[in-house]
Amino acid sequence: MNQGPDEFDDLKQKVRQLFNADGRPNRGGPGGSDGGKQPSQVFAGVVVAVVVLLMFNSFYTVDTEEEAVVTRFGAFHTTTQPGAHFKLPIVDKIYKVKSKRRKVEEFGFRDEGRRTRRDLSDESLMLTGDLNLADVLWVVQYEISDPWKYLFKAADGGTYRDPTLSGVQKTIREVSMSVMRRVVGDRMVGRVLTTGRTEIAIKARELMQETLERYDLGIRITTVELQSVTPPNVVRPAFNDVNAAKQEQEQAINRAEREYNSIIPEARGKAEQMIADAEAYAVDVVNRAKGDASHFKSILSEYKKAPKATRKRIYIETMEQVLSNIDEYTIVDSQAKGLLPVYGKLSPAVESAVAPKVK
Repeated sequence: MNQGPDEFDDLKQKVRQLFNADGRPNRGGPGGSDGGKQPSQVFAGVVVAVVVLLMFNSFYTVDTEEEAVVTRFGAFHTTTQPGAHFKLPIVDKIYKVKSKRRKVEEFGFRDEGRRTRRDLSDESLMLTGDLNLADVLWVVQYEISDPWKYLFKAADGGTYRDPTLSGVQKTIREVSMSVMRRVVGDRMVGRVLTTGRTEIAIKARELMQETLERYDLGIRITTVELQSVTPPNVVRPAFNDVNAAKQEQEQAINRAEREYNSIIPEARGKAEQMIADAEAYAVDVVNRAKGDASHFKSILSEYKKAPKATRKRIYIETMEQVLSNIDEYTIVDSQAKGLLPVYGKLSPAVESAVAPKVK
């Protein structure tokens, strides 16, 4: 924030230089001579000097990355954009604000250029929702949306660590630390340290903006970025052991899932195939049974019409079916003197001779 010069004080100083301490015109020369100038000439010179000074102080320039707040008699008058502007001498004051430049506040560390960062555990150490500790480093970037509010809505005052902070900077830092502790405190340490960093940053930015709007400071939060989220140094070895155990657990689970995916689908496929075969066999058996039943019913109907002829036909068909699968067989006849071996299929004549002997 740049305050314009006090034109009235500057003007008094220049006029005072024209007179001696006792109010008489300054003779100027080492011999005390006035150089022949009359008081009227001195007064005219003073008037001309005042007019020139007033004209010189009636204009001001605002740089491209700035905005200027103009106050008239101490009250807010207007805000001017980059360029050359006119102001009323003495009664107008100009406060230039670099509103086009994005500002940065760092928490938990300070980036000091070529020097090593300084860790600030009192800012970064936070308690999570499951009563664990996390070391959170983050950065807040913001812009000035209203220069008048930025200049005059917050009282100046630093902190015990940095007394040079402006009132707005102090407010932003306090709001940011309060909000970040609230957001981190609502989540488990595992989520804070792993997958929840983006969610935490987005939620923190929203809550910070809501709070600063209630304070009406003319600030717009553009970015909240988590630089690093780690366990504290004193518990980091134990935390690393826990992470290693979790990784081994996940690897074991992944191996089991691979085995499951390779065995279970194959077993399910075999089971489905067996079920399909059984269903097909059941359908086949039922259909064959239905066909046999229909066949038997037709035979029974024929048998009722001609029992003797049907019996003989059934006997012949049965013997054909049985004997067709036999390469060698012997026929025993009560009238024959010995056994009659027969090779091959019976001829129709032999079948006619054998059939009447069987009852």
